[in-house]
Amino acid sequence: MAILDLIEYPNEGSNEIVHRIPENGSGEFRLGSQLVVRESQQAVFYRDGKALDVFGPGRHTISTNNVPLLTSLIGLPFGGKSPFTAEVYFVSMRDFTDLKWGSAQPLVYRDSELGMIRLRAFGTYSVRVKDPQLLVNQFVGNRGSYTTTAAEDFLRSIILSEFNEILGAVQTSILDIQGMTKQISDGSRAALADDFARMGLELTSFQISAITPPEEVQKRIDERSGMSVLGNLDDYTKFRTAQAIGDAANNPGGAGDATSAGVGLGAGMGIGKAMAAAMSEGNAPRPQEPAAGAAAGAGDITSQLERLMKLKDSGALSEDEFQAAKKKLLGI
Repeated sequence: MAILDLIEYPNEGSNEIVHRIPENGSGEFRLGSQLVVRESQQAVFYRDGKALDVFGPGRHTISTNNVPLLTSLIGLPFGGKSPFTAEVYFVSMRDFTDLKWGSAQPLVYRDSELGMIRLRAFGTYSVRVKDPQLLVNQFVGNRGSYTTTAAEDFLRSIILSEFNEILGAVQTSILDIQGMTKQISDGSRAALADDFARMGLELTSFQISAITPPEEVQKRIDERSGMSVLGNLDDYTKFRTAQAIGDAANNPGGAGDATSAGVGLGAGMGIGKAMAAAMSEGNAPRPQEPAAGAAAGAGDITSQLERLMKLKDSGALSEDEFQAAKKKLLGI
């Protein structure tokens, strides 16, 4: 084992938080060895698994003056100059930015309007080392190198635990939550501060990039916003009829052929006419008729309901649209 008279680590990686010299096992040092620490580093000196001192930026000579505990560890019969085994952990003190967090599994959220829904959330955060010795003792151990990749894997579960608790306390709708991301970010950062401090880290920033519901919930939100824009059921029915016409014209069997497109268009128009007839007949005022006429009117309503049912079965009307048209037809 070679004696190391100069201990330094000038070429740290961009994602490297801690690097040990030597990477494997212990190195042989002696009093008078030079320890060089860069401006962005601190060095933690270990022997026999015990931290003896933390060195800041500059050139340091290993001696019993700056590492007092070495006095009892080095054999005096050799004049205090005999080699001794130790390790030095170089800890980067710069900010590590653009670290990622996110929910691998959906978070269950009680929405004030939509009920229980599943949400996914993701974003970025930044950290820096606050206590080098605590970080090495608690997490690095005897690893030769500790990177942001290893830190992200561990920190993700801590972040999601606190984030889920903060999100659950919001008690609002996903329709409003996008406007509250800064408030939720600030709350999450404050809640995570102590968790990071216990690891020797400082959380310098925390951002939420997006909080999104599943695709099926997004479709329902789009339908709801479409209803709001269209204003009433009649306009919405016309809108869906136009969609049906377009779908029919784009029937794969037509393969873009003008004739088949015309057939599809005709079919769509037929659907539109049937819907219009059913709705107009249901909305038309009914004259006072004798009992026999009332029976005939009931027959008309039945036939209109059958038309609506066929439209629903064909996919031109959804279940909600069918029920709304049915209630309007029956005057409920």
